[in-house]
Amino acid sequence: MSSSYKSRIQEFNTALSEEKINLEALRERCFSGIPFEGGIRALCWKILLNYLPLERALWDSFLKKQREVYAQFLKEMIIQPGIAKANLGLSREDVTLEDHPLNPNPESRWNNYFKDNEVLLQIDKDVRRLYPDMAFFQRATEYPCLLILDPQNEYETLRRRVEQTTLKAQTVDRNRSGVTNVSSPGKAQNLYPSSEYEVLPNGCEAHWEVVERILFVYAKLNPGIAYVQGMNEIVGPIYYTFATDPNSQWKEHAESDTFFCFTNLMSENRDNFIKSLDDSQCGITYKMESVYSTLKEKDVELYLKLEQNIKPQYFTFRWLTLLLSQEFLLPDVIRIWDSLFSDKDRFSFLILVCCAMLILIRDQLLVGDFTANMRLLQDYPISDVHTILKKAKQLQDEA
Repeated sequence: MSSSYKSRIQEFNTALSEEKINLEALRERCFSGIPFEGGIRALCWKILLNYLPLERALWDSFLKKQREVYAQFLKEMIIQPGIAKANLGLSREDVTLEDHPLNPNPESRWNNYFKDNEVLLQIDKDVRRLYPDMAFFQRATEYPCLLILDPQNEYETLRRRVEQTTLKAQTVDRNRSGVTNVSSPGKAQNLYPSSEYEVLPNGCEAHWEVVERILFVYAKLNPGIAYVQGMNEIVGPIYYTFATDPNSQWKEHAESDTFFCFTNLMSENRDNFIKSLDDSQCGITYKMESVYSTLKEKDVELYLKLEQNIKPQYFTFRWLTLLLSQEFLLPDVIRIWDSLFSDKDRFSFLILVCCAMLILIRDQLLVGDFTANMRLLQDYPISDVHTILKKAKQLQDEA
């Protein structure tokens, strides 16, 4: 470790040990990248995502309360339905009209249970495939949720619920456009070949299962948006950062802390996922068009070339909704997010990052035809994110 990097770590530690964190100064420091050592990045993200209060003295009581709140969510949304289903299935006498699976009442517990299963199946399908090139999400967490994995309990966990549902029900696939595709029940049985996903022994759970739980609780608490494909790509890097925190006291609570940070980030980003808002000023269409209008200001020649036959939604939809998490390797995504989270107006900066990405490959785009340019934009060729961030900052300073 170089002496300059050591002194940078020391600067962060000093800033984070103040009685009241100077948010402006911290943002400025974080913009150039946050060290991983000593759990500095995980702590900074919790502050930048408006989770931790700026007064250090409040941290312990605040975190205790938030983690209790999250435990209560788990009890109400996962444990209680699991117990209820186990109890309902014990004997025929228990199946009354009030709780019968065919009860037409929309408020019926069974009806809600089946609706939840649709959402859960989509979440499950997505989280199992999270960062397939990394072993991390398939590995067992050191801190499984004992509240849920208590061997004394016979109720249904989310994983068991999915396994039972995929054997009995049709596979539901709800995409970003709100289209629901249903495949035949026969295919559902082969949804997760045993060779592809190793089932962990009882009492253990993989990191993807923790991410699944976070997203399921979020969907239950936010019925207006529920779960939309792509949210898994946003929660993944946050959870990874918290679950690999070198500070074990923080790492142990990665699940609850990720849930609240993800919720805060989604409160700023959720309009991108709501189809009915697509064409409003806060929706994704406006933001996609902003990439081109900003590019027009910065590089009119490149803008005119792209505008001929490449609509912004062909590539910026994924870039913007997923905060570039699909365009780069996870360590590079995390580095981009250091800068993104530290910017006061993070989504305006994201648009500048997108413009920087275009300008950095302008020579290839100017000579390329539609097919060549789409290939470049769908599989972005520059992997050095520092160059991209430097260019984005330059564009921001020019404004």
